[in-house]
Amino acid sequence: MGGRIPEEGRVEVKIGNSDWGVICGDSWSLLEAMVVCKTLGLNYASNAAQTNFFGGNASNMILSGVDCRGNESRLDHCMITDPSTTECPGNRDQIAGVVCTNVLPDLIIDTDELERSAYLEDKQLYFLQCAMEENCLASSAYSIQRNKKGNWHMQTRRLLRFTAKITNIGNTAFRPFIPKHLWEFHQCHMHYHSMEIFATFDVLDQTGVRVAEGHKASFCLEDNQCTSGASPFFSCANYGDQGISVNCSDIYRHHIDCQWVDISELNPGIYTFKVSINPEFKVAEMTFANNVAICTMYYAETFVRIYNCYVQHP
Repeated sequence: MGGRIPEEGRVEVKIGNSDWGVICGDSWSLLEAMVVCKTLGLNYASNAAQTNFFGGNASNMILSGVDCRGNESRLDHCMITDPSTTECPGNRDQIAGVVCTNVLPDLIIDTDELERSAYLEDKQLYFLQCAMEENCLASSAYSIQRNKKGNWHMQTRRLLRFTAKITNIGNTAFRPFIPKHLWEFHQCHMHYHSMEIFATFDVLDQTGVRVAEGHKASFCLEDNQCTSGASPFFSCANYGDQGISVNCSDIYRHHIDCQWVDISELNPGIYTFKVSINPEFKVAEMTFANNVAICTMYYAETFVRIYNCYVQHP
């Protein structure tokens, strides 16, 4: 299989000695677009288009169901529907396209900070009402709120707290996917939130089943710490522009609302702790290979230890 596209255009492929054809745009995403740009030596994918803007004959559609992880070296290393049974379940005019670029952000999580900052906190629901509005507790907490009636706020939740330090090591700023005029002001935190889900936090048992989860919903992005001569630019205060500059870090410290996993129902034992950044791939990056941190988690009755952390592809 070969490929030919300009830096902005539809994706054309060739299988064996057959004619050139286009790819169905249904389910086409940044992960597939990344492989195309890399294969053609056009650096990184900034957009995965599903469009007829670039022209092309939809009747010459020869591939569908392309499913990549984003780290493949060639498009035909991805999962692909048998070309002899090509079907495009969406609009056949929506042909796969890509926009390639040489400038993108690249986020990485500081695993050392995860290991040294983790601890347990027991806190009554009375002090977690703002966080409950953002769905930051386990579902059982909301059942308590519904069923305990008058004294629900006295019930205690056990929180695994930790600091998430996310650094942009790319060559341009990481900016929110949502346009600024659609950001929402949150009265509890007194600033605008620019990301629906920027990070997810999962606790997995030894079979890989998720047994506790958390997330940073309605995230606010700003430059908290910069190195290598970079200066802070983005700020959440006063409806400021949000993002993470090159060589700067957004640091959500352990004491901030929702910077936790509610493990109230968890039994003591050995688990896997997983942190995923930009988990929905809403914002293009140079690579997603460093967006997930995997750690071993030892949970006892009175303490928790996070250790052996490493970074991997989602």
